[in-house]
Amino acid sequence: MGTADIMPGVSGGTIALITGIYERLVHSISKINFGFIKPLFKGRIHESWAVLKEEVDFELFIPLGLGIGLAILTMSRVMSFLLTNYVAYTYAFFSGLILASAYIVYSEIDGFSLKNFSFGIIGFAFAFIFVALNPIQTNHTLPIIFFSGMLAICAMILPGISGAFILVLINQYEYMINALNNFSITEVITFMIGAFIGIISFSRILDYLLKNHEHITMSFLVGLMLGTLRLPYQKISVIDTGSIIIAVLLGVVAFAIVLVLERKFRYIDY
Repeated sequence: MGTADIMPGVSGGTIALITGIYERLVHSISKINFGFIKPLFKGRIHESWAVLKEEVDFELFIPLGLGIGLAILTMSRVMSFLLTNYVAYTYAFFSGLILASAYIVYSEIDGFSLKNFSFGIIGFAFAFIFVALNPIQTNHTLPIIFFSGMLAICAMILPGISGAFILVLINQYEYMINALNNFSITEVITFMIGAFIGIISFSRILDYLLKNHEHITMSFLVGLMLGTLRLPYQKISVIDTGSIIIAVLLGVVAFAIVLVLERKFRYIDY
C-alpha cells in the first residue's frame, strides 16, 4: 500500500482490496472515537487503556502502519527513479494490478442490475474525466499542505483514486516527495496531521456505504478503477511497438500476481 500510495495513478486502497483487508481496514478506522481520552485526563489509566484496545485494531494497524511507513521512506526514491527512467513500463505493471483488482471486486458484486451498472458508469466517467484534469497551481504554505493531506488520504483509501495523483493535481506531489527525501519535519508532520483528520472523517462515510449499500458502492469502485486506466494508457501509448510488447508482458505478470495473491488471502480470517 505504501508503494502504491506514492505512485500517481495507483491507489493503496486497490492493494488493500487485493490482499483482502479492505473492509476490515475501513471499519477499524471508523471505530476510532477517541473515547479513551476522557478517562486518561481523569487519571484512570487502566480504563483508558481498556477503551483504547476496544477502539483500535492494533493487530492490523501496527504491522500495516510499519509496512506503509517503511515503503514510503524507502520506495520514494525508487519510484522517482522508475517514473523518470521507465515510466511506461512502471505504469504498464500497475495497469495489470488495477485491471485484476477491478475484476476481483466485480466478482464480489451480487449479479447484474441496472442500478449497479449505473453506478459503475458514474464511477468510470468521474475517474476518466478526473485523471485528464490539468494541475492547479497552488503554493506550498502549511495550510495548503494540511488540506492536501486531508484530500490525498481520502483518495488513498478509495480503490481506483490515487492520492498521489490528487497531489499532482494540486501541485504538491514533487514538493512533498522532496520534503520526505530531505526530512523536512515541519511539512511532513503538517501533511500527516491533515491526513489523520481526513482518514478518520472519511472512513465513517465509507464504512456506512459498505455496510448499507455494498453492491452499488463496489460497482462505483469498479468504475473508478477502470476509469483511472486512462492515465497509464496515456503513459504507455507513446512508446514504440517493441516496447509495447514488454509493457503488455509486465501488465500480464502484474495481473497474474494479483490473482495469485487474491487466492492466497481470500480464505484467511483477518
